[in-house]
Amino acid sequence: MNSKLFRISLTAALSGFLFGFDTVVISGANLPIKELWDTSPWFHGTFIMSMALWGTVVGSLFGGIPCDRFGRKKTLFWIGILYAVSAIGSGIATDPYMFSFFRFIGGLGVGASSVAAPIYISEISSPENRGKLGALYQFNLVLGILIAFISNYLLQGVGGDSDWRWMLGVEAIPALLYTIMVVSIPNSPRWLAITKGDDAGALKTLKLLYNEEQAQSKLLEIKENISVTAVKEKLFSGKYNKPLLLAFLIAFFNQLSGINFILYYAPEILERAGLAAQESLFSSIAIGIVNLIFTFVGVWLIDKLGRRQLIKIGSYGYIISLSMVGWCFYSGANSTLLLTFVLIFIASHAVGQGAVIWVFISEIFPNKVRAYGQSWGTGTHWVFAALITLITPIFLDADNGIFKDNPWPIFIFFALMMVLQLLFVIFMMPETKGVSLEELSKKLSGEKKAS
Repeated sequence: MNSKLFRISLTAALSGFLFGFDTVVISGANLPIKELWDTSPWFHGTFIMSMALWGTVVGSLFGGIPCDRFGRKKTLFWIGILYAVSAIGSGIATDPYMFSFFRFIGGLGVGASSVAAPIYISEISSPENRGKLGALYQFNLVLGILIAFISNYLLQGVGGDSDWRWMLGVEAIPALLYTIMVVSIPNSPRWLAITKGDDAGALKTLKLLYNEEQAQSKLLEIKENISVTAVKEKLFSGKYNKPLLLAFLIAFFNQLSGINFILYYAPEILERAGLAAQESLFSSIAIGIVNLIFTFVGVWLIDKLGRRQLIKIGSYGYIISLSMVGWCFYSGANSTLLLTFVLIFIASHAVGQGAVIWVFISEIFPNKVRAYGQSWGTGTHWVFAALITLITPIFLDADNGIFKDNPWPIFIFFALMMVLQLLFVIFMMPETKGVSLEELSKKLSGEKKAS
């Protein structure tokens, strides 16, 4: 892997850092905002905690449009702007509605990011390193989560009752730095060749990444995959039912593991387990550290063991850890034991779904419909993330929640969902390791080689 390819991929993947930071920074502001504006569980779940996720749903479902029309690079640039505007606006919000609006804006950036960055990285990389480079997005995502947890902890007490404003507003700094950096990356060669018909531009980009012979070979492979009739095919024509189902299921199970439930509500969950507020924020940092360490493991293994094997390993870890977290709550076990199983859950996610989902979805759709296919998969992911985050206060709220006395059934439900994920992996999920994007499109969509 040459250094230029790595640098360009890393720059695009930095949108994942902002993704992770933006989605989890709200965990530190959750309880202070709830007290400040005295919101009901339903209002809090809908407008404070999940509004960014509804923005993410919109951003992911429609993110394929600017990706195809303006290119992956320009889309990534404007994503950085959205993050910066959201951070500043959320930090200065004077009421819950203004706050919700700016969180929605940040959600648009997160959703579009989960479409544009994985596509861009998959389209400039080769089959041999596509897994590692694609997983850079997830690595930056969990790094953003860790930094958000640390930032929340360090900023506690800085502004008194306005701590949460600093927690949210500080994101503007990395957002603006990222926006400047993304100007220097080239356009996707596959986008240039297929969507714009700019073979010369595509070859110019390929020569930045590979030697002359490799660049010419890759351009021929890309062109060979373009339909001779040049008809723009529709994603839901029936031809792509298999990748559509695979993308839906991997995204569905990603959220039905409970990962966002635990990340977004980590301090509250740990307080319910018996930790003091300060201890719960500090323990949230432990969650971020474990997430980062085991994402390293996932990135290292993804091109060795493959996507399917990592999801299988993660599924076993999910089932065991979630069942034990449920048991710890049910039996009133020591909070340290419960935190241990929460950390095992995080490790299982980082090695499995965390390392695989964005890589896998960006691989399984053909060049012609990849942007819209990525929108379908990420849109599914974020719809379920938003729904779970929206209804969580209804179940978890200490005063009025359905499981206000003990939230153990929530974790048992997620564990049962992971049994279903394991069956999906064993019987349905294909392996995509080491196969070119063009070969994968033929394998999963029944495409014929162009004559």
